[in-house]
Amino acid sequence: MAGILIIAHAPLATALRECIAHIYGGCPARIGALDVLPDSDPAQVVAQANSEIERLREENGALVLTDMFGATPSNIAARLATVPDVRVLAGVNLPMLVRAVCYRATPLDTLVEKALAGASKGVQTIGPGTPPASSPADCGCAPTPCAEAAAEVANGAGACSTAAALKPA
Repeated sequence: MAGILIIAHAPLATALRECIAHIYGGCPARIGALDVLPDSDPAQVVAQANSEIERLREENGALVLTDMFGATPSNIAARLATVPDVRVLAGVNLPMLVRAVCYRATPLDTLVEKALAGASKGVQTIGPGTPPASSPADCGCAPTPCAEAAAEVANGAGACSTAAALKPA
């Protein structure tokens, strides 16, 4: 199963990881969060991100999700794109993350496709005539992979990690 590392402006990475813990009743294994603080030293954060990705990476690799393309967190995440079996996506939102958690047992390129689909499907206009979601598939995630993530939590597969980017000395 692919590891997932969220790198974002503080406190977004931790908040997204906590949303996953809320959805699943605990945190599936190998999901990390790296909050980039305003006064962080980018060189130190890159070193911390490299360490986190090595800790989280599994047999089918790792997926790095970052918030805003071109900002400091995405520039840090881009440095991880050269690591073998690591893919980086910018524009993380909760539907993207839920989809990524659900499909992390798939091959890495399939995981990327599923995460991107979840991100775009999760952005919708809601109005008075919009019907409510009637199944988990309507929320961007098929039940079977989600059941795998829930089983991980039930089996005590691990805790999420949060790392705040280091402040300059």
